[in-house]
Amino acid sequence: MTGARRRLLPYLLVLPGGLWLVVFFLLPAVQLGATSLYDPAGSLTDGYEMTWAFGNYPDAIRTYWVHFVRSFWYAGLATALALVLGYPLAYVIALRAGRWQNLLLVCVVAPMFTSFLVRTLAWKAILADTGPVVGLLREVHLLAPDGRLLASPVAVVTSITYNYLPFMVLPIYASLQRLDRRLLEAARDLNARPVQVFRTVTFPLSMPGVVAGTLLTIIPAAGDYISAELLGTPREYMIGNVIDAAFLVRLDYPQGAALSVVLLLVILALTIGYLRRVGVEEVG
Repeated sequence: MTGARRRLLPYLLVLPGGLWLVVFFLLPAVQLGATSLYDPAGSLTDGYEMTWAFGNYPDAIRTYWVHFVRSFWYAGLATALALVLGYPLAYVIALRAGRWQNLLLVCVVAPMFTSFLVRTLAWKAILADTGPVVGLLREVHLLAPDGRLLASPVAVVTSITYNYLPFMVLPIYASLQRLDRRLLEAARDLNARPVQVFRTVTFPLSMPGVVAGTLLTIIPAAGDYISAELLGTPREYMIGNVIDAAFLVRLDYPQGAALSVVLLLVILALTIGYLRRVGVEEVG
C-alpha cells in the first residue's frame, strides 16, 4: 500500500458512518430548524412560507413550558430510580453472579427484544385497578380503597424507569466488569470495611458507567411520550405528547418543529453542563 493510500485509509473507513450521519441526522435537523421558522399562519394544504418567524420559539415555550418542566421532572425521577435499582443489579451481575452471569445478563436484555409498545401496555395490565399490585397496596393501606395507580404520575414514571433500566444497567456492568479485583483485595487487606471499599474504590472506579448510564437514560426519557399516552391523562402529558399532537393532530408543523428544536437544545445544554461538572474523563 502506497503512502497516499495509507493516509486516506482512515478517512475512507469513516466515510460510510459520516454519510449516514449527514443523511439521517444533519439534513433532517437542518430541515427541522427551517420548518420551525415557517409562517405559523400557513397550513399543510396551502403550504408554508419561509418568513423567518423566530417568534415561533417564545410562543411555543410560553404555551408549553409546563410540559417541558414535567418532562424533565419525570425523566429525572426515572433516571434516579433506574440508578438506585440498576446499580445493585449491575454490581451483583459483574462481581457476584459467577456462572449465572450470562443468564442474568440475558434477563436484563431480554425485555428489549419485545416492542416498546407491548412493554408499556403490560404495565397497564399490571397497574390496573383490579390488578394484584393495586389490591396489595389497598390491603396494606398504602393506597386508599378507591385509589388507583393508572392515570397518575406514578404509572408514567414507573413505565419510563422500567423501559430504560437496561440502558442504566449495561454501562455500569461494563465498568464494574473492567474493575481490577486486586484493588478490592488491597482495600480489604488494609482492613477497610465493605462500605468503605465500596465508597472509596468500587463506586469511584465505576463512575464512567454511571455517567454513561444516566445520559443514556435521561436523554430518551425526556422525549418519551408513549408512557404518558397509555398510562397517564392529559395532566401527565410530556413535551413528546405535545410534539406528536402538533405534527399529527393539529398539523401545526412550525410549532412542532420549534418545540423539537427547543427540546434538542435543552438536552444538549444539560448534557454539556453535566459532562463539564463530572469531567469528560469520567465517560472514557
